[in-house]
Amino acid sequence: MSEQISFKEELDTSGLNCPLPLLKAKQALANLSSGDVLKVIATDAGSQRDFRSFAKLSGNELLHEEVTEQNYYYWLKKR
Repeated sequence: MSEQISFKEELDTSGLNCPLPLLKAKQALANLSSGDVLKVIATDAGSQRDFRSFAKLSGNELLHEEVTEQNYYYWLKKR
């Protein structure tokens, strides 16, 4: 599924621990237009909880999330 999701910007937060991946994603989303998609790459397992909660509370849509052996990927659509 992830190959089919087009995104406007990619943010690599590898190596950063909570809450930095989410804070950096918030900053990146602020610079995007409504409807744009931000792809975030993270290595912190806590980012799953953070991004799910953020999407619910902010109204931005978590289109998809994916987990590999080393990374967590999120596609956030700005409202």
